[in-house]
Amino acid sequence: MSGDEDSTPTIKSALRVLLLIELLTEHPDGMTFPEIRAALEVPKSSLHGLLKVMSGRGHLVFDPGRKVYRLGVRYWEAGQAYRAGTDLATVSLPYLEAARDALGETVQLSVLDGLENVYIAKVDSDQVLQLVSRIGSRLPAHATGLGKVLLASLDPEELDHRLKGAELKRFTATTVADVPELTRVLREVRASGYAIDDGEYTEGVFCVAVPVYGRDGTVVAAMSCAVPSIRVGAETRSRMLDTLTEQSRFLSAALGYREDRTARP
Repeated sequence: MSGDEDSTPTIKSALRVLLLIELLTEHPDGMTFPEIRAALEVPKSSLHGLLKVMSGRGHLVFDPGRKVYRLGVRYWEAGQAYRAGTDLATVSLPYLEAARDALGETVQLSVLDGLENVYIAKVDSDQVLQLVSRIGSRLPAHATGLGKVLLASLDPEELDHRLKGAELKRFTATTVADVPELTRVLREVRASGYAIDDGEYTEGVFCVAVPVYGRDGTVVAAMSCAVPSIRVGAETRSRMLDTLTEQSRFLSAALGYREDRTARP
């Protein structure tokens, strides 16, 4: 089961971590040091260091009675996060479809990961000219309507922490690529309850995005509609916002959110 073919030390170490996780996933009752070493075919000193670091970070648990290593609580947490994401995507589909049917345009759902928004659900329109994207893809949050809604939902301290030292890439002439300016825009998004992306990531694409709330009143995702700019007028913008707001409220309610629990917009 050796994975040491790659000669780059950093890549080799990362590969060993992944192989160890895969190995212990296949042996949930745990494995001893000699068993792990034999399966992974790694030097004794390297394995000692790897097990020590991963145990210290909560990724592994050592049972002194049986002298075996098992996956730690971090992987339970990862599994819970993964399940929550897939559950959210499944629950959201009827509401995304309702918005798509009302607008005749592509509708998407994203969550925030660092300074990127990640598509977890999407329903396509029947339009010949439509946005091309896929579930699982990532976009820079500062340059998208979805991302701005999600960034605006962060506590100010957390937002400052994430943006500290960040280099915001400019994709088009309208991209907000300056941290102070982005902070100002996010305040406006927080106050209005929605965000737009007018060709900030892709020229010729207009997007409206709104927040989706979870049971505890925090923003758990953002819903958006993306339209080629040539199909957008004042009436279209208003209809997009009204439809998304309605369906995001329905989805939030399905997730257990009650508007009277919080003063958030």
